Amino acid sequence: MDVTEGDGGAAGRAGGRLTTGEVARRLGVAPTTVRSWDRRYGLGPAAHTGGRHRRWTAEDLALLERMCALTATGLPPAEAARLALDGPEPAPPPARESTARIPRPATPARRGTGADPRPGDVRQECKGVTRAALRLDTVALDRLLDTAIEEHGLVTAWTEVIMPTLQAVGRRWENSGQRYVEVEHFLSWHVSGALRRHAPPAVADRAGATTVLACAPAENHTLPLEVLAAALAEQGLPVRMFGGALPVDSLVAAVRRTGPAVVGLWAQSRTTASRPLAQHVSAIEWGVRGARRRPVVLTLGPGWAGQTLPDLPHPPGLAEAVAAVRSAVSR
Repeated sequence: MDVTEGDGGAAGRAGGRLTTGEVARRLGVAPTTVRSWDRRYGLGPAAHTGGRHRRWTAEDLALLERMCALTATGLPPAEAARLALDGPEPAPPPARESTARIPRPATPARRGTGADPRPGDVRQECKGVTRAALRLDTVALDRLLDTAIEEHGLVTAWTEVIMPTLQAVGRRWENSGQRYVEVEHFLSWHVSGALRRHAPPAVADRAGATTVLACAPAENHTLPLEVLAAALAEQGLPVRMFGGALPVDSLVAAVRRTGPAVVGLWAQSRTTASRPLAQHVSAIEWGVRGARRRPVVLTLGPGWAGQTLPDLPHPPGLAEAVAAVRSAVSR
């Protein structure tokens, strides 16, 4: 690793320019994410020094801030990059369901923007992970998952590589008479391990900033909560993870003991989602009289479809969930 990029010292501020590490801290993302956006989408600095050393100006930083704002809305990174490169005031991003293509700038404004974002490369990564899982190849699977997270960052790797692969394996299992159950379990276990290897250290509790993550009672699909916990830690936000099938009494006790700003409840199926439980948790109060607080309850996962209310936000994806937590914490 290039020490001069990540040390945040005087060398990085020479000439009023920032190192990649300093830029990442200002944006609240991993340095690997910043480097990946440079390589894949041309969102790099106008100049390098000392060969490969990146040095970022205020203009470069503003471009990345636009990229962060657009991806936080749930826009795919490739489309977000195209909009960010259009200028400081891009048009509102289309809905996720839209299939309209966003035109690229006629003249690339930055180094490398003439290159396509290479969606084919992402598809090849998914195929490689799928093949390793089907072969039950531990070494290859760990290597491919580590590479995806290191190159793209947690959120992008999950959204563009890991989640599509899990869905593909799930479809294969459904269409083959449940012949590939062991592959799905094998892949999920190794994804969980990769998330733990690359997750930042746990962040200490801060008043009004903690997020509690738990599966609904009888729900055991923890992997989406694991990646959310890692993504929040990457943002410097404290998380308390309680995992699968947390009993109601234990969930209530955890909320009362931690006084979280946000509670995320995951339900994979409608049989495990419980709107009365979510409403009960959102009504829990703590604090001194006259200054009592309640948590924002995020209903996470496909099981909540059709069961949510305006006061129970239902982020449709990982990026939206991270943005919702950040918004609740900032309030």
